[in-house]
Amino acid sequence: MQTKQYPFYLQSTVVLFGLILLFYVFDQLADILIPLAFAAFIAVLLNPLCTRLERLKIPKIVAISITLLIAILVLAGLFYFLSSQIISFGASLPTLKAKFAEITNDLKNWVFIHFGINTQKQVQFINEALNNSKAMVGKTIGTVLGTLSIIFLIPVYIFLMLLYKTLILNFLFEVFSEENVAQVADILKETKAAIQSYIVGLLTETLIVAILNSAALMILGVPYAILLGVIGALLNMLPYIGGIIAIALPVLMATVTKDGYSTQLGIVVAYSVIQFIDNNILVPRIVSSKVQINALISIVIVLLGGALWGISGMFLSIPFIAVLKIIFDRIDDLKPWGKLFGDNIPTRHIGQIWHLRRERRLAKSAGKAV
Repeated sequence: MQTKQYPFYLQSTVVLFGLILLFYVFDQLADILIPLAFAAFIAVLLNPLCTRLERLKIPKIVAISITLLIAILVLAGLFYFLSSQIISFGASLPTLKAKFAEITNDLKNWVFIHFGINTQKQVQFINEALNNSKAMVGKTIGTVLGTLSIIFLIPVYIFLMLLYKTLILNFLFEVFSEENVAQVADILKETKAAIQSYIVGLLTETLIVAILNSAALMILGVPYAILLGVIGALLNMLPYIGGIIAIALPVLMATVTKDGYSTQLGIVVAYSVIQFIDNNILVPRIVSSKVQINALISIVIVLLGGALWGISGMFLSIPFIAVLKIIFDRIDDLKPWGKLFGDNIPTRHIGQIWHLRRERRLAKSAGKAV
């Protein structure tokens, strides 16, 4: 019996409706799904250490507990290292605020003199921008940065995912038919390798960028160099967008604390050199993920992740799309989507190849006719 083929417009409508419904569910269940997503990626990252401890004849629960304890101690050490900078920054915040207000007033007067925009309209524009930012920040804080999610839920999810790892893997194998076991095994293996290599490479890259940022700011005499350098490195984890914000923060700090513009110029030059080193040396050699996503898809997916889940969605978007690409590359009907996500740029499109072959066939036919 021949399968009925539906018109393209009907198929595309169904697919579009399914995507809208999926994004609606993701948005409504953000409080549950975001901690689960972070926990899943972290569990994949910590799995090799846990497996190695189990091979040393350590009981599974004890091995998982040791793995989680090591991860928590590493994070606690990082916060302790930055705590002195944060305390110092908080103590000088009133002085910085007063200086920033003075600079803001001078800027308002300059805008009014040169562009004719009165102070009231400027304040209205700034308030609208701040309200939009508050909405995004509030959404992020209300989801992934909530105290309960960070302190309790994510560690619990990681523990349970590592504990029930075999059960979850068996489920993924059993929901597919037996002839697809090898294909499912390849997808799971590549997904695990892609997530681990991406996260480990990203953390290594972040550490190097934090050191370079902090060193450059200390040489330029910018206050709170280490704190701003680390924040800039963390923001750099957001592809293409975070780098711009990372430069703006130390420039703003130099504007508030120093006279003239030489320091700001030095920051822009130093950060541009660091960005060049990062994009051309660190990322290709250290962030050695098996899945490469092209720049266009990276920007679009980061913006979509930000619109859906805020800042946490931006962080999760790249590894999520990398997992999707692995799945798409393994399914025949979805391979065009996998190619669209990748960074392999063909020299010719299919239409050009088809026309070239057609011209060759016509030329051969003409030659035989003669």
